[in-house]
Parts: sequence; C-alpha cells; structure tokens
Amino acid sequence: MVFEFSEKHIADYHLFGYTVFREILPSALVEDLRKETDKAREIAYEVTGSQAQRLQPLSNYDLNLQPFKNYGELPELNDAIHQVLTPNHYHADLERTGILLEPAEYPWCTDWHRDWRDHMPEEVFESEFREEWDEQTFDIDAMNQINCALYDDPSTWIVPGSHYRQRNLPGEVTAKRAFDAEKHRGKPTVSNTQRERDCLAYVTGMPGAVQLRLNAGDFALYRSSAWHIGNYVPYRKRATIHDFCGTPAWSDYVRERVPRKDEAMAQLKTAT
Repeated sequence: MVFEFSEKHIADYHLFGYTVFREILPSALVEDLRKETDKAREIAYEVTGSQAQRLQPLSNYDLNLQPFKNYGELPELNDAIHQVLTPNHYHADLERTGILLEPAEYPWCTDWHRDWRDHMPEEVFESEFREEWDEQTFDIDAMNQINCALYDDPSTWIVPGSHYRQRNLPGEVTAKRAFDAEKHRGKPTVSNTQRERDCLAYVTGMPGAVQLRLNAGDFALYRSSAWHIGNYVPYRKRATIHDFCGTPAWSDYVRERVPRKDEAMAQLKTAT
C-alpha cells in the first residue's frame, strides 16, 4: 500500500489526539532500521538490564546512525508531519531520539500518565507548571509525540479526546491510582501469564481507553497531553522509534524546564 495523506489525518489529530500514517516507511528502510535496533536491544540489556524497555538517545551509543538519518529525512513523512502540525516541526533529532523495546524476562506496564504533569509530585506541578501546561494543551507547537513501529506494535493505549482536558475526570484519577508498583513493575511474585493479565486489567481500567495498534512501518503522531500508557510482554518483539516532534522553540523550552523541576523538587524535599 502506498501512503496517501488525507484531511482525515488532520481531523483525527485534533479530534482524538492522535493519527497514524499507515505504512509510510519504505520496506528497505524498515529493514535497515531493524538491523540497527537489534544492536540497540543488546546494548540496552547490557547497560540497563534485561527488563530495559528503551535505549535513548541513540547518538550516545555505538550504532550506525545513517538509517535513522534517512528516516528523519524521508520526504513523505516530513510532508505529512508538516500538514498535520506546521512546517516548523521536525523529528529524528538523534541526540534525543530513542528506541522502545520489549522487556526480556516478564510483562510490565507503565502507569497511566499525561506527560510532564505526572512526572513529578503534584505539589511541584501545581506550583511551578500548572499554568503553562494548561496553555500548552491548546498549543499546536507543544506536546506532540511520535511512535514509529519497525515491528507490529500494540503496546500503546490512549484515551481519545483527553488531550484538550486540562482537568482529569474522577474516574480517570481512580483508574490511575489503581497502579500497583509491586505488581506491575517490581520482580514478579506470580507467573508471567498472571502478571500479563494483571497489567492488562490495570490498562483497561481507564475509562475510554483504546489500543493504538501499529503495523511495521506505521508512524503514530499523538498528543502527549492525552492519557496514555505502554503495556509490554517479553514474547512480542518490539523496536519502535520514539521521540517528541518539536519546533526549535519547544525544544528550547523542554531543555530549560528540567532544571526548574529539579530545583522545585529539591525545595520540596528540604521543606518536608
């Protein structure tokens, strides 16, 4: 199938918070990228351990980066991104881009989250970042993220339409808090089959959640302000390119907010 852009991609992105460019990567490029991500998997397991689920950024490791550069320069892909977002948006900055991988030993899932706001204590978010985060939920330059699958990948789930809501619904808060770190993240005390079912039960407990199924060569563009989650099993091979899709101004903002968060976290720790 030859990829064809349509107005539906734009409508879906604004209405649901995500869109998929189906089979947009050429087969030869997928094959070249798979060869390097096989190396990335070995490096990730060696550096982080057998449960590693990503290697990032790619530029830090001994990989042939040319296939990733070819991916970043793919005209059809850049044109599609520019039509959904703006001509100022770019992706595949290899000093930031990573590869999402399957864990080697046992099933695992993240917690349900909306990026940045759920990456810090609530006190820090409310005091330091709430106002700007609320503004960014309506800013097309901000909070755009990508997953580009090199193998079939059903790992990501998302709540359509949640990207524009600045406040969480009560049922969403309850579903997020159902996360059990020992059950989903720690060393398993149950069989892999039971653990897989436990993770799935947590994932599907979020109201309105849908599974974002990608085939090899598909490129998903989604709003990271939406509720989303990753749910992984060791028996399904995964190599999915992951990054945010930004503008120069957004990249500058992302860099400067990290030390702001670190300082606020340090102040919170001192105060308590």
